[in-house]
Amino acid sequence: MKNNKKEKVIIIGGGIAGFSAGIYALRAGFEAEIYEKNAIPGGECIGWNRKGYHIDNCIHWLTGTKKDTELYDVWKTVGALDDEMEYAPINSFYTSTYKEQKVTLWNDLKRTQEELIALSPEDEEEIKKFIQYVEYSKQCLFPAKKPMEMWGVKDYINMGKTMMDFPKVMKEFGEISLEEYSKRFKHPLLQHLMCDYLPKSYCTYSFLVSYATMADGNGNIPMGASLQMSLRMEKKYKDMGGKICYNKGVKKINIAKKKATGIELEDGTFIEGDYVIPTVDTHLLFNKLLPKEYMPKELREAYDSPKAYPATSGFQVAFAVELLPNEGETIFIDMDPLCVGQRSFERMYVKSYGYDPVFIKDGKTVIQTCITQTDEDYEFWKSLSPEEYKATKEKLVKEVKLRIEKAFPEYAGKMEFLDAWTPLTYERYCNAYHGSYMSFVTTPMGKQIKMKGQLKGIKNLYVAGQWTNSPGGLPVAVASGKFAIQRILKKQRKSIEI
Repeated sequence: MKNNKKEKVIIIGGGIAGFSAGIYALRAGFEAEIYEKNAIPGGECIGWNRKGYHIDNCIHWLTGTKKDTELYDVWKTVGALDDEMEYAPINSFYTSTYKEQKVTLWNDLKRTQEELIALSPEDEEEIKKFIQYVEYSKQCLFPAKKPMEMWGVKDYINMGKTMMDFPKVMKEFGEISLEEYSKRFKHPLLQHLMCDYLPKSYCTYSFLVSYATMADGNGNIPMGASLQMSLRMEKKYKDMGGKICYNKGVKKINIAKKKATGIELEDGTFIEGDYVIPTVDTHLLFNKLLPKEYMPKELREAYDSPKAYPATSGFQVAFAVELLPNEGETIFIDMDPLCVGQRSFERMYVKSYGYDPVFIKDGKTVIQTCITQTDEDYEFWKSLSPEEYKATKEKLVKEVKLRIEKAFPEYAGKMEFLDAWTPLTYERYCNAYHGSYMSFVTTPMGKQIKMKGQLKGIKNLYVAGQWTNSPGGLPVAVASGKFAIQRILKKQRKSIEI
């Protein structure tokens, strides 16, 4: 008699990649079980409550909100978005200020060009070139239909047709840092503008693509906060019959005869499965769940070269303030030097969340600020004793508050502290390497990390998660879950259309 028992896919991690893998596994006819160490879904894509206010940890913009794109179809399939989704009424990327002058990157590129030229007529030629290359960068859409190793000639031809001008962007800006690019502009505010949003070591094309995503209507912010999006995916997964086990940390992946056979939980329980999909941070994967010998060469080289492959995190603080008109802006300010460890910072952003009722209570809204942190800063935080850590946070919160009040006098004496968090927060909650909330930064010194999802020497194990493709983020995470299931189907010689 034929055995009709479904094959089981075990997924490690209940974040965006984990739920994507689970949902696509169920669509493909597998059983799916997710094991998550925390008590709630989402991984990095979460938020939390303090003093009755909601603090958002993740979405500053969501790539893939434009209908009729491959990534939108994936977000819709996993239940994160739908055709009736309401988005935040925000019409700009961000604003930069310097010495009482300000300039904004509007979603309307014509408006941006006019504003930048009015600020600095001597930079007109470079400004027009910048706007033109942002326009070209709108063609760079995340390919989410299937893994690139499954592409055929027709797929590459179609990509060539839709991205005819984007190669110009990569030729001009593929190997130049934002810091170097900013020096093409004469006006100091424009120099700050180019380096404010992403770390200045990033390749310039990353910034152009990010801004183009917003300007093209493909980077909106769903109303309801990051955690709500994760909960929508959890609901879709459960409604389809998926099983998720919270507060179940994984100790290791079991390998027998070069084949993944299941997982061992922290409590010693063995869970047997036909396929295993880890969606966790790759540093955790190869330093705990699997022997380090299985780490791909390109990943090992990246971890060994932090200057070429830096990790990015942040020291962040949230306050509640009176709700003001035109809320929803992200504004970068210049400030008196602020020391964190051995480094000094003179720029930070202040973002108001007054665009969404989720963040508003009793006529007040949440504002958050972030001071970008890198590997060196992580080492500083890690070196502190528990007492020193607490004292350092408290001191920095006071310093940050003073600088916000100086930049925004209307907030003076009216700011209520809600919470502060550091790279160690991300390490503790998400097992994030050096507290990084994305994958490796793409710099001119390093190559883009692209894992094919399978590890040499282990059958039936397919890696997913944002660390499989730098610079990571939500698009990589959600697509990687789908790709993992497609790779299983390909191996089984079944259709990958799911």
